[in-house]
Amino acid sequence: MDRGTPKPIPRGRVTRVAPLVGLAGRTAGEAVVASLHRNRHSAKAEAFHRRNAERYTEYLGHSRGALMKAGQILSMVIPESGEDGQYRGIYQAAFARLQDSAPPMPTELAVETVETELGRPLSEVFATFEPEPLAAASIGQVHAATLHDGTGVVVKVQYPGVQEAIRADLANTELLGTFLQMLLFVVPLSKTDVRGMAKEIAERIGEEIDYLTEAANQQEFAEAYRGHPFIRIPKVHDELTTHRVLTMQHVDGMRYAQAARAELPLRDRWGEAIYRFLYGSLSKLGLVNADAHPGNYLFHPDGSVTFLDFGCVKRLTPPQVDTLVELFRHLASQDAEALHRYAIEAGYIRAADVPDADRLAAFLLLSQPHLTAPQPFTFTPELMAALTRDALKESNREVMRKLSSPAFLTMINRVGTGTFAVLGGLRATGDWKSVWAECCEGEPPFTAYGRLDTEFWASKP
Repeated sequence: MDRGTPKPIPRGRVTRVAPLVGLAGRTAGEAVVASLHRNRHSAKAEAFHRRNAERYTEYLGHSRGALMKAGQILSMVIPESGEDGQYRGIYQAAFARLQDSAPPMPTELAVETVETELGRPLSEVFATFEPEPLAAASIGQVHAATLHDGTGVVVKVQYPGVQEAIRADLANTELLGTFLQMLLFVVPLSKTDVRGMAKEIAERIGEEIDYLTEAANQQEFAEAYRGHPFIRIPKVHDELTTHRVLTMQHVDGMRYAQAARAELPLRDRWGEAIYRFLYGSLSKLGLVNADAHPGNYLFHPDGSVTFLDFGCVKRLTPPQVDTLVELFRHLASQDAEALHRYAIEAGYIRAADVPDADRLAAFLLLSQPHLTAPQPFTFTPELMAALTRDALKESNREVMRKLSSPAFLTMINRVGTGTFAVLGGLRATGDWKSVWAECCEGEPPFTAYGRLDTEFWASKP
């Protein structure tokens, strides 16, 4: 993908949809040819999937619109249901590049955007402003800066034109649905509610492009976790935040690649902090920060973790939280008949097309190894890959096709997949079943972090 100077963002409904229509046509035509090669390991079948993955990534990367954000969201969801482990890897590798594919905008343009948004010259707002961005992502980039009182901050600046392009895409109601239908044609899912999935993704994208919404999300998490012993959320500077500029506390910490090489006891503590943040926020706040990307964590020598990027947050209703917790409870019990009955009651499978109870349980248990395996349990990349391969065997794909996943699970699947991948990279070990029972069932604290966490929440109003 081109990483040079950013290209102008295509404008206009026809201009933005036309390449997608052409891409769909090429995909459908080549799929007919590929279908003649049923051998999953044939070179022609692999070439077909590789070409399409590259085409999607290229198109989505240049669109800088809703489809690029949808590709990022689906990079940790859609590939899980690919036809074969090797094809899943092809799509996941291609789509993952969308997470950090954007080249930085020129410093002059970033400065102009900040001054326009804040209504003051840069020198009046900041004592220093680093011209080189710390990071450049899909819709914006981050610069280090210092306030005149010496406070260190980071300034997130949105690329000009991105918000307008994405809003135009979201107003085109058939665009996301067409994209999902086209993608599902190549990477088949279970009985997915495409309309519901498109609506869910559109809502999250619409929130993510407005930095005031992201700031409000981050402040809500920061307020909830203020003073927490091992979970940190940077403070937002509201007076220096607008729809296109977000200013927050500057936090130093190890990045993921360095943290993955740290000593094992420290990695275990970081893993528990990340795990508790996911399930504690879900059960206690009804909130899930749905962007579990490795770049959104900072790791500290005292075992604490700073969580970044709250643009994509899923808010769950109490019944939705109860549904998830009950499903996890049935999985943890490994009672196939009870799980089978609950899956029907909760609408995960249709009563007219019910898989065998044992086969359903075996398939669903593959997605939650930390709740069912002997404890302590170690997350590893190799194990997660093996579980994925098992889930995609023909017998399990037959079960998958009978599932009917509610739309709100799109983001939950995304954060679960991403979190377990992060824990796998850390090779974190723990008694995760006991920690889950603490977070979601109110069981007594089991670990040192559990005691600290329990004391913290007990002190909250």
